[in-house]
Amino acid sequence: MRYSTLFLSATLCATLVSGTVQARDYDEVRLGVDVPYEPFMYRQSDGELTGFEIELGEAVCDYLDITCTWVEQDWDGIIPGLMARNYDAIMSSMAITEERAQRVLFSEPYYTTPSAWITTHAHDIDIDDRDSLDGLTVGVQRATLQDNYVTELYGDVLDIRRYTGVDDVVTDLRAGRLDLTFMDYPIAEAAIEIDTDGSDFQRISDFIKEPEHIFGQGVGVAFRPRDEALAERFNKALAALKEDGTYDEIMQRYFSYDVKL
Repeated sequence: MRYSTLFLSATLCATLVSGTVQARDYDEVRLGVDVPYEPFMYRQSDGELTGFEIELGEAVCDYLDITCTWVEQDWDGIIPGLMARNYDAIMSSMAITEERAQRVLFSEPYYTTPSAWITTHAHDIDIDDRDSLDGLTVGVQRATLQDNYVTELYGDVLDIRRYTGVDDVVTDLRAGRLDLTFMDYPIAEAAIEIDTDGSDFQRISDFIKEPEHIFGQGVGVAFRPRDEALAERFNKALAALKEDGTYDEIMQRYFSYDVKL
């Protein structure tokens, strides 16, 4: 499997930072996660965590013969929580970007998904006509790649409203307090029905995965820079799960399309 440039550069930085400090031999790993973010991580009716990344994380830990503990953390504090040792890694749909790679050590990327513009059928919006967007309100989840994308490319024309969670975005879009939203598409599919009979919502753009400086090179597990050995163990496990078909089995339970890189 090809290592990303960001992963290699982050590993080099980690080596310089860690020096001769011995890596911790983990037999239990606490994984930071922002819940809910369906279909990646969410609670079932009985309160148990499930989702694509929850199942994949559990499979990684089973392969490594270690215990996984999931620690919930709001997204805007998830990297500070890692650095404060509230958990040992972040497995919560974190895209590998240049900015983040300066702060954390990433595993190999293990999936990538598109983003899309979504509105209600009550709106007739041409996302490619910038002049027509002036003054419209868009809802995004705060501190996400979607927030960064809208801020950088549309901040001069759209009124951006930032929310802690996706559910609040959907509520305001449905109630007419927003004109449109820009979301990670699997999240949108899980939160609202799109382009189906009787649906109130429609996708008004192609799938978007670029520019790379915003969306990065895919999603990776994030570690503290000194935890190179733990990152390598996760890389080995993820590669093995893709090789033996476990990854595909989990993926097909949550997606109707391939999210592998």
